[in-house]
Amino acid sequence: MVIIGKLKEEFQGRGGILKTSELNEFGLSSRQIKRLVDDGVITRIKHGFYELAGYVSREEAVIARLFPHAIIFLESALLHHSYTDRIPVAWQIAVDKNSTKSQYAIEYPLIEPFYLEPKLLQVGIDKIKIEGIAVKIYNRDRTICDVLRYETKLEKEVFNNAIQRYIKDRRKNVRRLFEYAEVFNIRNKVQTYIGVWL
Repeated sequence: MVIIGKLKEEFQGRGGILKTSELNEFGLSSRQIKRLVDDGVITRIKHGFYELAGYVSREEAVIARLFPHAIIFLESALLHHSYTDRIPVAWQIAVDKNSTKSQYAIEYPLIEPFYLEPKLLQVGIDKIKIEGIAVKIYNRDRTICDVLRYETKLEKEVFNNAIQRYIKDRRKNVRRLFEYAEVFNIRNKVQTYIGVWL
């Protein structure tokens, strides 16, 4: 049948996830794919997506493979930027409000989608490489704007910590922060919480 070692390399080179079409390109028929699932070599994680059994991928890479248009958002982005020590229960991702909601109903990894206007979705995206996969995440300045916008959804301690750590962060870009604040119509809030410390 297929050389399992080569297949494992293929999975590992793509963040631990392969689509049905990629398995087909690798030379596997749907019958062979089913057999690999039945034999416990690969696991179906959602329609058209498989992962290598026993291979632990970074969840950010899995999310980027499953949802290439999603952006790591809010508390998940705070954790990446070291603005919080608290690990969110689920990965918070920003997605287009017009996208099909049912596609996000998956068991693993746990995700919490936030549905945003398409024009707001594109503001402040960074791309980071995790396991060779480009993962979209909001930069630190956009993330602080989101913290201010979603203040009521955050625990007070998480909110305060994020603001204080941002203020002390030498990599922050205050000019960019205020540009984003204009887009999100929160300039006064930025001035109140952050402007006084600058």
